[in-house]
Amino acid sequence: MKPHTLSAFDRDLETIRLSVLKMGGQVESAILDASRALETRDEDLAAQTVQGDTAIDAAEEEINSQVVRLLALRQPQADDLRAAVAVMKMAGELERLGDYAKNMAKRVPVLVTAPMIDGAAGALRRQARLVGQMLKDMLDAFARLDAALARDVIARDIEVDDMTNALFREFITHMMEDPRNITPCLHYVFIAKNIERMGDLVTHGAEHVIFVAEGRVAEEREKGHSTATIKAPGE
Repeated sequence: MKPHTLSAFDRDLETIRLSVLKMGGQVESAILDASRALETRDEDLAAQTVQGDTAIDAAEEEINSQVVRLLALRQPQADDLRAAVAVMKMAGELERLGDYAKNMAKRVPVLVTAPMIDGAAGALRRQARLVGQMLKDMLDAFARLDAALARDVIARDIEVDDMTNALFREFITHMMEDPRNITPCLHYVFIAKNIERMGDLVTHGAEHVIFVAEGRVAEEREKGHSTATIKAPGE
């Protein structure tokens, strides 16, 4: 007897969802490794993180191929189609997160030779850990289609934004105090901004979870103050 189409679709989609969760674990490790390499000035770990992005890119390509095959074979409708498309979007968000982790790791060799800025790398690692925990919880929400947990992840993104603003002010102060700090601080500014963008990507992933779980777009989220409005100390 031929298997029921719906159960066959569910089985195939679950296989793809597991692939997304595995990819998410790789991305989570990349973020934490890149931030640890930055704080410890570990060029070997940074190089491993850069090289590891190839596997993340390959995972996204495979997931996209699996979703395309699923759509062609099962021809899902309504809720099933929404779930399949959300899985593909989730893979795209994860791939971009991996790119940001890679870019952070690429800056490590440059910063190793630059003047040290006390506490900067440690602060960025704390910011990255926050995003890493958001990612972990977002993946848990994705695995269980837990809209409440997804909303909790979205709410935490404002903390990432606020940390970015605080770091920008700190780096501006260091650059004003000593011109030799300009080069390393500019790198740190780019890293902080990239981590903030990681938080945005994780938030988008959480919004996909809500869309699949509830069939509606997530509520507009609150954001922290824009870094574009930050003034130099004394202004």
